[in-house]
Amino acid sequence: MAFGMRCHDLGGKQTFDQLIEKLTEFNIHDVQLAFKKSIIDIDFTTGNYNPGLGKFIGKRLKDNDIHIAVLGCYINPTNPDENKRQAEVKRFIEHLKYAKAIGADMVGTETGRLDENFKIVPGTYTETCYQRLLKSMREIVSAAEKLGVIVGVEGVATHTIYSPEMMQRFLDDINSPNVEVILDPVNLLDRNNYQNQEEVIAKAFRYYGDRISVIHIKDFKLDENGDVAFEQVGEGLFNYTPLFAQLKKTKPHITMLVENSNETRYHSDCAYLQKIYDEA
Repeated sequence: MAFGMRCHDLGGKQTFDQLIEKLTEFNIHDVQLAFKKSIIDIDFTTGNYNPGLGKFIGKRLKDNDIHIAVLGCYINPTNPDENKRQAEVKRFIEHLKYAKAIGADMVGTETGRLDENFKIVPGTYTETCYQRLLKSMREIVSAAEKLGVIVGVEGVATHTIYSPEMMQRFLDDINSPNVEVILDPVNLLDRNNYQNQEEVIAKAFRYYGDRISVIHIKDFKLDENGDVAFEQVGEGLFNYTPLFAQLKKTKPHITMLVENSNETRYHSDCAYLQKIYDEA
């Protein structure tokens, strides 16, 4: 596997130069980059993109052997406020232009909740919310097809695409080769299915394994209310072996982005995961 991590796990927001220096110092070459979570000295407000800015960012990354596996643009495509939803879509489409300029493999997003403040609400699981997602994503995917860029979509148990079945439906409805899946298996788990995690992962690969292009990896525990809470690699209840056996069989060299890590434990996290992968 090609290991990597999220840039904002390296100390949060910093200047672009500081981020480059830190990635180089800790020998990290594959990353997920979310501009506004990671960089403080470049204004990424929608409308500020221009080819020169894209070229500047791309050259600095290439010169330092840093590859963007996912350009993160985690919008709420189901925002019930129509003006805000449209603004989110516009921001994502502009990120497609950045991706083209900097050589990112894809622009990634989760699939949103039916709440302006992104709270967990029952309406997220309704057909109304799903159709709102399709409305946003059809506009985004149309732009991606014209630009020749991949859109990465990530399912989450508390979002509009909350299960492997819903992801399969979404991929069928969108029907575009420019849409791939970012698989975060822990994000598909909740208090009702975490004990059946192997079955959940197996469904994902059975339904759309050919569309899985990037893996997010972390661990989980149960909080005081019995809900899934994220944990650092190797310190929770996630069983990595079945996932890694499937990756070894069908997804050689896939990029695995380690979440909830940091610069001091990243390489030990990778070594821990690599050992399980080798034995799977």
